[in-house]
Formats: sequence, structure tokens, C-alpha cells
Amino acid sequence: MTERPRQTEGQNAPVFRFAPSPNGRLHLGHALSALLNAEMAEKMGGRLLLRIEDIDLTRCTPELEAAVLDDLTWLGIPFERPVRRQSEHFPLYREALDRLKAMGLVYPAFLSRGEVKARVSAFEREGGPWPRDPDGAPLYPTEERALSESERAERMATAERYAWRLDIDKAQRLIGERLSWQETGDGQRGEIAADPGAWGDVVLWRSDAPSSYHLAVTVDDAAQGVTHVVRGLDLFHATSVHRLLQRLLDLPQPVYHHHRLILGPDGRKLSKSLGDTALSALRAEGRTPSDIRAMVGI
Repeated sequence: MTERPRQTEGQNAPVFRFAPSPNGRLHLGHALSALLNAEMAEKMGGRLLLRIEDIDLTRCTPELEAAVLDDLTWLGIPFERPVRRQSEHFPLYREALDRLKAMGLVYPAFLSRGEVKARVSAFEREGGPWPRDPDGAPLYPTEERALSESERAERMATAERYAWRLDIDKAQRLIGERLSWQETGDGQRGEIAADPGAWGDVVLWRSDAPSSYHLAVTVDDAAQGVTHVVRGLDLFHATSVHRLLQRLLDLPQPVYHHHRLILGPDGRKLSKSLGDTALSALRAEGRTPSDIRAMVGI
């Protein structure tokens, strides 16, 4: 990796980051995460960075990014500038992917979501069950791992779309050790055993969306010198994949703090796509930043 954290005053202080995606309006769940990051950074004498995770070039827009920045300013979140945008760093993620390719750890995957769903449904009709990841999604079939280089090249030349996936079994055999991370959050605490194999062969790069969340967030945290990752409990298990990528790419390991989620009346996680408890709507009702703090329990 050629990019390194910027040398700034206080560079040895703890570094936190808030990393929203501008594909919808921020809601109360984002407010909780942003406020916790700011509060913990202040208590530890650390820095707070803002990263815009906009690798989804279709759904993420400049207008929504401006709305994100406006909401954070209204809340009084003291993040440092300049803001880092993932869309400005695709070559860095490609470099990381190329390193994994050179290690023989990734392969082109050609099945569409519909084809995987059909495969899983047929298998489970015969008595299944098909293995699933911690989020409940079926694991990707693994037979494409065994394609020869010539077969891969031929299919890549004719495929409309394909993704690059990590051969999770090969990657774990290569490192030859059990991984873990330090957790200080609202669920389990202490040293947590990582289980990246539970996710199967995760996507690292899509032809229709440069990079993937897993690869980009891991590379960005290292590039920005992030020492403390504070995010929702919905990403607790994904940390296993990030720890594996950190180990493979020889990147530093942050401390993780996964916080409680803000749930809607129906018990589900709030969603930007549905506009649940959007900060903009609450502001329009006359709510203040102090009201928002009270609503999220800070």
C-alpha cells in the first residue's frame, strides 16, 4: 500500500472516524454513532475524522453528501477536514486487490444473485440446508475456485459482469493462525475470536461498483491511521473479515467498539432508504441537537 496517514499535529493521539454513506438522509442511528465517536475522541484526547463512503456511484450523490455534512454540522460534530471520499481512492483499493491476486487468494466469480438464489432453493428443496453467513445470506458456491487460468480468462472475456471474491479457505490456510480483535463495545468485550470463514468467499470488487465495503473500509482505516473503530453492532461479525484482510495486507489493527443500535417501533434497524427518523425531518419539526442527544440516550 503506497498511501500513508497524513503527518499532522497530534499524530500520536487516538484517531476515530465516522464513515457514513451518502445514499440517503442520516437518521437517529447515525446520530448515535457520530456522537459516540465525538464523545470518545474528546475523552481520550483524540482526533475525529470524517470519511464519505461513496463507492456506490449510482446511489451516492453530491446532494446527499451535502445533506450529510449539513446534518453533522448542525449536530455540532467536530470532525477534521479535509473529508476523505472513497470515490477519490479507487486506485488504492485496486492496489490492495492486485496484491491479493498476486498471492493467489482471489478468483473471478460469475454467478448472479438470481443464479445463486436458484441454486440454493433447489438444494434446500432436496433437504438442505445451505450454509448462511451471520447476516443470514447464503454463502456463495465455491466450484469457481477450481477454474483454470484459461477458463477464467475465457469467461471474463465474455461475461457481462463478474466479481472478484476472496478464497476464504485458502486465505485462512495461508496465515495459519487464529485471529482476534480487541472489543470495548456494548456486547461482548475483551479479546474476541474472529471467524472469517463464517462469511464464505466474500466479494472484494464488483464490475459495477469499484471495490467493496470490506476491502475499502479496511484499506481506508489503515491509510487514515485509525486506531479506534466505533460503529454499530450490525457490523460486529464483519470485523472477522476485516481482521483477515488486515493480516493478509500487513495492515495495523484498530481497537473496535460496536455500539447498540437504534431500532424502530417494529424492532428493526433504522434504514436510510426508508427515511426512518431522518434528522432532516426531526429538524423540520423543531427538534434541537440537545433533543437528538436525549433521543439516542447520550
